[in-house]
Amino acid sequence: MSNDENDNSRKLGQQRELFKKLDNISISVNQMQDYFEEILELRGFGEQSAKDKLLLLMEEVGELAKALRKKEAVLGIDRSKISSYESVESEIADVAIVLISLCNVLHVNFLEAIIEKEKMNIRRTWN
Repeated sequence: MSNDENDNSRKLGQQRELFKKLDNISISVNQMQDYFEEILELRGFGEQSAKDKLLLLMEEVGELAKALRKKEAVLGIDRSKISSYESVESEIADVAIVLISLCNVLHVNFLEAIIEKEKMNIRRTWN
């Protein structure tokens, strides 16, 4: 077995071990953020910049919009490509994963950011 194959096999084993943590229904948001920091590093995405992550996030939001259009069938859609559009659930997961990875690159605690923002939102007047 070559060094690359050994390395890939080792990374696959590490990813499976990390996934066991994610598969636990009681995982905290902070644990999920830690998980994605580790797993994306193993997958070779650890060196991406905040700009790279933001571009990926926008791409994933676009894919979510396509999946929603496919599901809702309100707007016209290219039916020849419809099978390549993922489910809404899958695309929401992709958006969340990339958003969390952007938080990691920027050293933002995702949960703390949400809590602090909600503290401000509670004081706002919503019409």
